[in-house]
Amino acid sequence: MSLFKQKLPQIRLATAVAAAALLSGCAVGPDYLRPSTWLPDYFRETPPAAVAEARSEAPINPTWWTLFGDSTLDNLVQQAIDANQDLQAAIARLEAAEAAARESGADYLPRVDLAANSTNSRNSGETFNGQKSGGPTTYGNRRAALSLSYEIDLWGRIRRNNEAARADALASRFGRDSVQLTLVGQVANEYLALRSLDAQLEVTQDSLTSREKTLKIVNARLDAGAASSLEQAQAESAYAAAQAQWNQLRRQRAISESQIGLLTGQPGLKLAAANLDKLPVPPVPPAGLPSSLLEARPDVRQAEEKLIAANARIGVAKAAYFPTISLTGLYGSESQALSNLFTNSASIWSAALGLSMPVFDAGRTSARVDQATASQKENLANYRKTLQSAFKEVNDALVNLREYADEEAANASQVKAAQRALTLSQARYEAGYSGFMDVLDAQRTANSAQLQYLASRKNRLGAAVDLFKALGGGWQVAAK
Repeated sequence: MSLFKQKLPQIRLATAVAAAALLSGCAVGPDYLRPSTWLPDYFRETPPAAVAEARSEAPINPTWWTLFGDSTLDNLVQQAIDANQDLQAAIARLEAAEAAARESGADYLPRVDLAANSTNSRNSGETFNGQKSGGPTTYGNRRAALSLSYEIDLWGRIRRNNEAARADALASRFGRDSVQLTLVGQVANEYLALRSLDAQLEVTQDSLTSREKTLKIVNARLDAGAASSLEQAQAESAYAAAQAQWNQLRRQRAISESQIGLLTGQPGLKLAAANLDKLPVPPVPPAGLPSSLLEARPDVRQAEEKLIAANARIGVAKAAYFPTISLTGLYGSESQALSNLFTNSASIWSAALGLSMPVFDAGRTSARVDQATASQKENLANYRKTLQSAFKEVNDALVNLREYADEEAANASQVKAAQRALTLSQARYEAGYSGFMDVLDAQRTANSAQLQYLASRKNRLGAAVDLFKALGGGWQVAAK
């Protein structure tokens, strides 16, 4: 019996340590579970029969813009990634979030501080402790000590706070990726617009040459008495209209070039002219693209990480209901003389276990829990909306890609027919079999058909860019 009494304090200590260890494994607040989204398994424009096969054949392509096969575009994208200021700001936000996560992680470990001081004081010789003193007295004090403070995370407040900080850092990382994806899409679209303007300038230049030739023919016929002044005025008007169109397109190209310079961080950028027809058509997306590809979109992943952080902060708020237990300690030396500061007799130490628990806070903790819960609900709604918007964007891009391809084919046929009609009308006019209005109509029709074809070509390529962006980076078919 006496042995049991002797061991009783040790048993109590071991029991307390075991209980603390068990409690440290739990954390208040809800654990995160990915919410249901109620999205279809496949996109509307793809047949469901191909979904199962496509799941293993359509991973995300991180360099999707290279599918256009244009070295100038590749260089512009790289320059934008290196020098765009919006992206640099997003990178800085990421660095700040990662630093905040590291700071939060430091709460897992005890904090140790070093404090040292030296003081001298002189008491009055006339009064000391309320009595007459024999003379002034000088006192000295030298002190150096290490202090330790540590919070025992019984209720998981620190763990939940770190969970939220890590999620915030990941959200910033995906926010940077989202900015980069948007930036690359803007560069690609603006570059395609520039190339479209180059092609339109080329068409307009051909129209100017054709109308100048027609004007010379009309003037020659007028001198020969075979044409009227009305035909001459009509020819001059058609030539001036083409000239105005040329000037307008040059203005638009200069503005587009300037916008690319801003996106790539290169003010004053100059790009040589090229033809849009030289750009290859990007590959057609594989059948049965699964909607699970949306999970790779950086904005979707960013929204989910924000939801994870908001969910963890409910636990942080709820931990305030429970007591906070902390350990503090001090070890050092103290003496009047500096020479005796580190002797054995000058050593000092202290150790303490502290507990604090709210008794009455007028509902503050409950209000904070309600705020955290409401924030989690808001982030849940934002996450679901982001997914639903992403699904819509992919469907819309697939529709546009298909319809613009059909529109481009129809416009290509129209261009061939319009060019043939223009050639016939010019030959008939020069032979005197038809009036000049037929030539003017044929010229306008041919010019309009060519511009419409270029617009549909540009729109088709732009739809491919939109699909790449909507999927978070396009697709790549696995080798068989």
